[in-house]
Amino acid sequence: MATSGNTYEATARGRFKKEEIIPVVGDFVEIEVTDEESKKAVIDTILERKVYVKRPKLANITQIVFVVSSKDPKPDLLMLDKQLAFAEFLNIKTLIVLNKTDLDRKEEFKEIKSIYQQIGYKVMETEAKNQKGMEELREALKNNINAFSGNSGVGKSTLINGIFEQDVTLEGEISQRNKRGKNTTTAVKLYQIDENTYIADTPGFSTFSIEEIESKDLANYFVEFKDKIAECEFVGCTHIKEENCGIKKAIQKGEVSLARYERFSKIYQKLKEREERKKW
Repeated sequence: MATSGNTYEATARGRFKKEEIIPVVGDFVEIEVTDEESKKAVIDTILERKVYVKRPKLANITQIVFVVSSKDPKPDLLMLDKQLAFAEFLNIKTLIVLNKTDLDRKEEFKEIKSIYQQIGYKVMETEAKNQKGMEELREALKNNINAFSGNSGVGKSTLINGIFEQDVTLEGEISQRNKRGKNTTTAVKLYQIDENTYIADTPGFSTFSIEEIESKDLANYFVEFKDKIAECEFVGCTHIKEENCGIKKAIQKGEVSLARYERFSKIYQKLKEREERKKW
């Protein structure tokens, strides 16, 4: 076992490959030090993962920060709803950051904020370039292993620079200027903000797949739908074609956002199409 506070370059024992187990960023492991002077070690044990994301490979994250641009590019709420459903599936905390609010002259972001706050999500506004909202964001990250997600151009890099209070990102990756908590993998890196707070640098994280969710279960991961499902007339209601559907009734009563439901339907159809293709 290594002494607490030291950093070692470790390789996995060969048996992990035989067992088809690969250590990933975020794993908690037990190591055996092979050379104390050069800080070399081998990984003996990979402890049980509380969370595992297959692509990009990442373990034990506790919070996903979804960054949405209020303007330039326009908000991609279909992507946001897909990611929120996946976070619910993984049982991970979520934080929605509406960035570039200063560019939204019509303040349309306020409606987006209202919709997601009403269904229980924490939403905050930021102007990364002006450092507005950064202190609140830093506070929300505390005591978590955080992964940032969002489309290109939404301002993830500028936000991360603001968190570290220096230019530590370059073309979507946290640069070599900040070495704290650096993981040796080239695909995903983990950086330490303070003692119990980390940011995972995850290239391509916005494109992660939600195919682990079956289409029939998707409604369970739209938080405002869950208590409406019991009101459906038929067990196994898909909430798409059925008339006596609890979710559709809730939309008519104004209890569920029609726009959220329409995005649910699009995601459902994509999952269903993929499932049908797999049968062939």
